[in-house]
Amino acid sequence: MLLTTIDRIPGKEITEVLGLVQGSTIRARHLGRDIMASLRNVVGGEIKDYTQMLTEARELALQRLVKEAERLGADAVVGVRLATAQTMAGAAEVLAYGTAVRLSS
Repeated sequence: MLLTTIDRIPGKEITEVLGLVQGSTIRARHLGRDIMASLRNVVGGEIKDYTQMLTEARELALQRLVKEAERLGADAVVGVRLATAQTMAGAAEVLAYGTAVRLSS
């Protein structure tokens, strides 16, 4: 499955637009991570536990997007975007979305 942030794929023709596909996950903070984050906030630097948590959330959201696109019979997803939103105190959603398409061979 080809994923791209642009709206077309050089050298390929989009033969059919299958529609919007998306994948999301909601992750909550962890008390242990919060304690370490608070300490890191005092001394500065990257909060690696949060970086890892968000990296995993993005990967899962993209996997779910791909699964939905495959269900539609897509060859690619164009215009892929990622968004985040706080859903409640201490929890955030990561959303991946784009347009599923079929390509010429």
